[in-house]
Amino acid sequence: MVRHSPLTHSAKPVPLVDSAKPNGDQRRSLALRCAYFDAGVCRSCSLLDIAYDAQLAAKQARARELIDGFGRIEWRAPVASEPGGFRTKAKLVIGGTWDAPTLGILDGEQHGVDLEGCPIVAPAIREVLPAFSAFITTARLVPYDIPARRGELKYLIITTNSRGELMVRFVLRSTESVARIRKHLPALQAQLPQLRVATVNLLPEHKAVLEGDEERALTDESALELPFDGVTLNLLPRSFVQTNHGIAAQLYATGAAWAAELAPSSAWDLYCGVGGFALHLARALASRWSSSERPTSRWSSSERSERIETPSFRVTGVEISEDAVASAAMAAASARIDATFIAADATQWAQQQESAPDLVVVNPPRRGIGPELAAWLESSGVAHVLYSSCNAESLARDLAEMPSLRPVRAQVFDMFPHTAHFETLVLLRRG
Repeated sequence: MVRHSPLTHSAKPVPLVDSAKPNGDQRRSLALRCAYFDAGVCRSCSLLDIAYDAQLAAKQARARELIDGFGRIEWRAPVASEPGGFRTKAKLVIGGTWDAPTLGILDGEQHGVDLEGCPIVAPAIREVLPAFSAFITTARLVPYDIPARRGELKYLIITTNSRGELMVRFVLRSTESVARIRKHLPALQAQLPQLRVATVNLLPEHKAVLEGDEERALTDESALELPFDGVTLNLLPRSFVQTNHGIAAQLYATGAAWAAELAPSSAWDLYCGVGGFALHLARALASRWSSSERPTSRWSSSERSERIETPSFRVTGVEISEDAVASAAMAAASARIDATFIAADATQWAQQQESAPDLVVVNPPRRGIGPELAAWLESSGVAHVLYSSCNAESLARDLAEMPSLRPVRAQVFDMFPHTAHFETLVLLRRG
């Protein structure tokens, strides 16, 4: 690991190396003041001792280092996040005891470290953590002790939206505590009227995962609305959502704008999640080909007539998570957006189709799309690919497998401030 030299507020790139050190190193927070970092009790934001503009410049430099060799790329200015309060989904490890719980992380000995005042967490979540701490005590929810392998409450997963509404999931080892949670939940709801969705997730196994396979509803409402500009997503408890709502909104809007410039008649959104890209694309393209829009000189008169009178844009989202597909379909129906969502493995589904669309959007997990899907895209004849990547290293590996699809435009979105991670949106064009 590399120790960073002292920095000013210059935008000079610095090495993007997670610089976590044993507790007690003498680094101090700079990009965002954090008492936990300064005390050496938390290093989750491992670049917090680097000025934010320097972090952003380093991420742009790293993306260019990995991607520039694949083509002549128009790089847009990186999109900066708010340095604090940006995290709209908090995954809190529960430690301590039922009458003195900690909500935060674990230390090196697997004991709880309380981070209720964490400055990167959205204020709508941070301000209610004392109420959840008190609820743990009232309901006598025994925190799970990892070394001893006993206890019940493993995590609280809390998500908020732009209206300050909340979803909470109690991740438990067993059903032992469910009756007490149900008993005391009405009082918590009266205290927190913004609490819309509450569930129990059962994770009986002793393993390093965040959730189990069984989810039990505790409230009548089952989904948390996530309003974006013109599109409202619906989040079911087990569906994935980006943890930085502000940057996600800009990412989806940018992807839709780039797609609209291409004017495709069909698009697939592979790894579509809850439909962020697909719904924004469908809305943008439907508006483009609506009968109220004037024709442009790009098309012949017959083509203009056909496109204006019979809009034909089709978008299909594919995601392996059935909950995410249900969330996306719910959002499409609510907004009256014409989009189809399918629960399937993205690679297998694409390989089974008889023809390719004009545009394919891919937004894979950190491992990337992999050689199989990259090979299919390479041979498919698809004209454009919009690739949203949270790992520039796997993005570069995938680009190497698709030499006929050259990157022509790219932009960095800082979804994960104060860490070495970032999102990169790349537009690929065949030829």
